[in-house]
Amino acid sequence: MHQKLMTKKTKQVFLQGKITPEFIAEMIQNHQTKSEIGAHNIFMGQVRKDVIEGKNVTALHFSCYEEMANKKLEIIREETFEKYHLTCMHIYHSLGRINVGEICLLVFVSAGHRPEVYEATEYIVNRVKSEVPIFGKEIFEDESHQWKKNI
Repeated sequence: MHQKLMTKKTKQVFLQGKITPEFIAEMIQNHQTKSEIGAHNIFMGQVRKDVIEGKNVTALHFSCYEEMANKKLEIIREETFEKYHLTCMHIYHSLGRINVGEICLLVFVSAGHRPEVYEATEYIVNRVKSEVPIFGKEIFEDESHQWKKNI
C-alpha cells in the first residue's frame, strides 16, 4: 500500500488562513452534478473562544510539517475508502492565524447512502485530530500564547 501512495499525486489539504463560507459553498455546488451521490456530510471545526486561567483565547495559530502530515493524511484517506463505500472525500485544514469564530477544519464526505457519511466523517475527524502532526498555538487577548492540547 505504501508504494502505491508514493506514486499518487498528493491532494492539497492545507490552506493559508480561514476556510471561507464561499469555499464551502463552491464545494457543495461542485458535487450537485454527481448523480450517484445520495448523501453528503460536512464537519466544520471552528475556533472556540475558550477561557484558560482567566485569559480569553482570541485565535489559534496552526502549523505543521506538511510533508509528514500529507503522508499521514493520504494513509487515512486510503484506509477510509477501504472501510466505507464513499464516492468523495475532502479534508482541508487551515495554517496560520485563525480567529475565534472562523473555520479551521473542513471534512466533506459523499456516498450513495446516509449511514456511510455519518460514520466516515466521525472516523476521519477523530483520526486527523489524533494522528496528523498539526500544532495549534492558543493566542490570548494580550498576545501571549501556549500550545493547545488536541482533544
